[in-house]
Amino acid sequence: MTLTVSQEYDIRIAPLSESHLDWLRRQRYAGWVVVVDEHTERHCLPLLMPLLEAGQTPYTLIRVPAGERHKTLATCETIWQEMFRAGVGRRWCCLNLGGGVIGDMGGFAAATFKRGIDFVQLPTTLLSQVDASVGGKLGIDYHEVKNSIGVFANPRAVWIDPAFLRTLPARELRSGYAEVIKHALIADRPQWLELQQVTDLDAVEWSNLIARSVSIKREVVEEDPHERGRRKALNFGHTIGHAVESHLLMGEDRLLHGEAVAVGMIAESYISHRQLSLGREELREITDYCLRVYGHQALPEAGFKEMLALMRQDKKNEGAEINFTLLEAPGRAVVNQTATPEVILESLRYYNSLR
Repeated sequence: MTLTVSQEYDIRIAPLSESHLDWLRRQRYAGWVVVVDEHTERHCLPLLMPLLEAGQTPYTLIRVPAGERHKTLATCETIWQEMFRAGVGRRWCCLNLGGGVIGDMGGFAAATFKRGIDFVQLPTTLLSQVDASVGGKLGIDYHEVKNSIGVFANPRAVWIDPAFLRTLPARELRSGYAEVIKHALIADRPQWLELQQVTDLDAVEWSNLIARSVSIKREVVEEDPHERGRRKALNFGHTIGHAVESHLLMGEDRLLHGEAVAVGMIAESYISHRQLSLGREELREITDYCLRVYGHQALPEAGFKEMLALMRQDKKNEGAEINFTLLEAPGRAVVNQTATPEVILESLRYYNSLR
């Protein structure tokens, strides 16, 4: 299955095969850079190696440490240094084999190296397959603020092989599913109703679900490629979610990105109920389903002030107010909404009260 995004690049949802190698050969690249972490090198690279070995094109493997805490300028410098050592030039292509961290950071490194070399995203997590595969947003974390340095740059292609999902721990798969829920809540009520029937992620037919979720994001991104209007809908759950994730990042109770977004979706649905037309029953449905999938982890109330401070640093803000995407109803999002610190704290206490 191939989805074309704005005539600029294709998203191919299919097992890696000879057709992918044919595409690479047609580009006549001088060489390939493959960026991996220790997990994707062990579990995912074996699926790509037959194509690399059959390609008869020089390639170099760059290993970076796994995890969000390594999505930093220092790690990017390592990638750039390895590119220089390998003699990478403008006619090379960077293949980013990994989840959102590898896609964000490898894409950012490629888009800035020698003013930009081509790159292909090979997302290996559900989170990156349904979310990071469309949109061209690349970046790194800086001063503990997520994605605060970055660029907009499209890949030449995105190759989504659902077989990579079999390499994931159950918790990672569940984390990625939060973005599937988000896409349905902001733009597809029928999909939201269907998702509520999903009780076993191991039994899901992922190809169809990924295709639908990617299509939702593609439609939003095509309308607003630089996040000046409707694209902000994709931030639902992320204003609070990013703050929760960043606050807990260095502690023992750290949450994966999707787990934090699930907290954010519950809290921001509460704000939607307080300030917009989201009904009490709809709030209950969103809350119950997110808790059913992700369970509950109490947030330290002593950290609420720091979470608010992190929200104030969010790049989506305009002026001094914290910017939200909220829901009028499942499938109908409203961007550029604000909430007072008191209401935000109330939403965090609402989440904590659910335990």
